[in-house]
Amino acid sequence: MTAPAATPASSEALIRFEGLHKAFGPKVVFDDLSLEVRRGETLAVIGGSGAGKSVLLKCLIGLMDPDDGRIIFDGQDLTGFGEKEFLPIRRRVAMVFQASALFDSISVGENIEYPLRVHFPEMSDEERAHRVARVLSLVNLPGIEAMRPSDLSGGMRRRVGLARAIATEPHVILWDEPTTGLDPISTRIIDNLIKGMRAKLRCTSIVVTHDMQSAFSVSDRIAMLASHRIVQVGTVAEMRASTVKEVRAFLDARKGEARVD
Repeated sequence: MTAPAATPASSEALIRFEGLHKAFGPKVVFDDLSLEVRRGETLAVIGGSGAGKSVLLKCLIGLMDPDDGRIIFDGQDLTGFGEKEFLPIRRRVAMVFQASALFDSISVGENIEYPLRVHFPEMSDEERAHRVARVLSLVNLPGIEAMRPSDLSGGMRRRVGLARAIATEPHVILWDEPTTGLDPISTRIIDNLIKGMRAKLRCTSIVVTHDMQSAFSVSDRIAMLASHRIVQVGTVAEMRASTVKEVRAFLDARKGEARVD
């Protein structure tokens, strides 16, 4: 698999959210939200339930539209993009959904082939089979192409979801609550895969999570979303020592669930 040209944790901004506003009726999600994601880094976005963390990811890949503001990806303004314009973006930016979003009616191999058929229609059956085998090996699930998603554990389904996401060799991986509902062993496996993907693929990752042990484990930087905006961005050490009231309250509330101090 060919890795995209990226320097891990460089200072160059690959993605910029500029002055985003988003509301669902009277419910305001973002109000002048701005955030930069550096090329090659793993950035965790933390915040309470309903704060808009997953909405931010969906706006980046065109599943939702911000009401105002701009999203810049690799120098390209995505404002006003339609479904056709987002297709090449989704080839470069892959999302691993919280519930894996696998099709239970088809095999694991066919699930992973699906984005290849969409983005690489010229690829031969042999090439697709080879790509599927390679990405399953990368997530430590070799040889399960013929299995159905319904036969897999929750942790295995998340890993198949990751295999499908990286099949197109994306430059960016978006992780939507990747460890939610998993047992501690499966959670650590997913954490190690997040770290391993950057090492193996040299990709940029945005990890939406409320699991602080996971966020501290996988991240170069962490951004806190609260009060409809980003209230702080910092390294793990900076966030641990934060005196920003929203960050401090969030971390203190989660001390019983994760080792954050």
